[in-house]
Amino acid sequence: MYLYLISCLNIELCYFHDCLSNQIMRVELVLLASLWCNCTTAQCEKTGSRCETDGACMASTSFIGGEVQHIRICITHDKLVPPGQPFYCRSAEGLLTIHCCYTDYCNSIDLQVPSGYGPGGTWGLVELIAVIAGPLFLLCLLLLVGVFLYQYHRRAYSHRQRLDVEDPSCDHLYPAKDRTLQDLIFDLSTSGSGSGLPLFVQRTVARTIVLQEIIGKGRFGEVWRGRWRGGDVAVKIFSSREERSWFREAEIYQTTMLRHENILGFIAADNKDNGTWTQLWLVSDYHEHGSLFDYLNRYSVTAEGMIRLALSAASGLAHLHMEILGTQGKPGIAHRDLKSKNILVKKNCTCAIADLGLAVRHDSATDTIDIAPSQRVGTKRFALTHTLLRTWPQSVLIFMLWGIHEEYQLPYYDLVPSDPSIEEMRRLVCEQRVRPNIPNWWQSYEALRVMGKIMRECWYANGAARLTALRIKKTLSQLSIQEDIKV
Repeated sequence: MYLYLISCLNIELCYFHDCLSNQIMRVELVLLASLWCNCTTAQCEKTGSRCETDGACMASTSFIGGEVQHIRICITHDKLVPPGQPFYCRSAEGLLTIHCCYTDYCNSIDLQVPSGYGPGGTWGLVELIAVIAGPLFLLCLLLLVGVFLYQYHRRAYSHRQRLDVEDPSCDHLYPAKDRTLQDLIFDLSTSGSGSGLPLFVQRTVARTIVLQEIIGKGRFGEVWRGRWRGGDVAVKIFSSREERSWFREAEIYQTTMLRHENILGFIAADNKDNGTWTQLWLVSDYHEHGSLFDYLNRYSVTAEGMIRLALSAASGLAHLHMEILGTQGKPGIAHRDLKSKNILVKKNCTCAIADLGLAVRHDSATDTIDIAPSQRVGTKRFALTHTLLRTWPQSVLIFMLWGIHEEYQLPYYDLVPSDPSIEEMRRLVCEQRVRPNIPNWWQSYEALRVMGKIMRECWYANGAARLTALRIKKTLSQLSIQEDIKV
């Protein structure tokens, strides 16, 4: 029984194989037969726009350059791969129509242009590209505008984002566009504790200043003239190595009740990081005359000008020394580096004391002095002067007096080199007790006589006998009334 079934199966398989072989041979015979087709290529013009092939006839229609093009060619048998669906006979989806056939001249038909193309279609190729690329372009443009607006607003409000402002009610304190520095200082300083602008206002102002030109240099760094909303400000730029000096000076300037017309007006302190190094800024009022040293080198002052300069400087120093008691009181402050280069001349020819980096404050409650841990020391020419004088260095008066009718010179210019050492100054001032010479002709003028008397009383070896800044201020005030000088 099993042998019979196997025999029958073999017979069936042989029959199927023979049939399949016959079919393939029949198809190959058909394909290998000669076939005539219509042809539109330039090579077919010699044969009457027809060609002969052993493969198939092909007709295609495409839309190129705004025109419909009909193409008819012959395809050889070796190009009809794979069998059943040759690559040459496949249409590109939506772009090209191709038809293959296997009878003589069967490719004479005109195929329809793909839907959506050509004169009868809705869109051409250019229109389709515009439809696809247009929205993408608009999307990119909107993204660029969005990024630009985001960066703009981020820069505009970066100051608020960098500050830890806990009270939202302080938003009105940010400087409005129509407010000047004088308005800010008057509203936020004189009406409050008098210690200066709030920290976040300082940073907002400092980071919108445009530097214009350098106006001075020192061991701490540089001084620049800057512009803020049409007004000039002075920007003292410390190097990162002088951070302690910068912090100390900013701290002293922001002492409660320190603001005074004869003390340099402090505006702001901020650190500026440009990505390479950090700059420490101290922003203050700008005075175009510069320091008293520069002013007296450029101009000769009259007796009236001398009294005005001396009285304003004494007023600033007296306020610096004064202790104000109360919940919002002010400690007594000693400058410790008072000299002509640290006194500025204002536009009205009065003085403003500056450079408080070496200043110390006295706490009367504990009877202690806070001395900053700084390596910096005062100018050697005046370092020992402070050991002789209680509150008011006589050199400041000499600077003013020497500008009257005579050539301006530094104290002891004829006795020590231009850059004397500590030992040279100690020997001259402390051991030999040499004092600057006062010309006899000063006795002929009341103003000069009074000034000479003040100077001599500041030179006493006994510290308790020397004049205080307040006493000097009162004496000069009386002198200004006698001379009918308006200060």
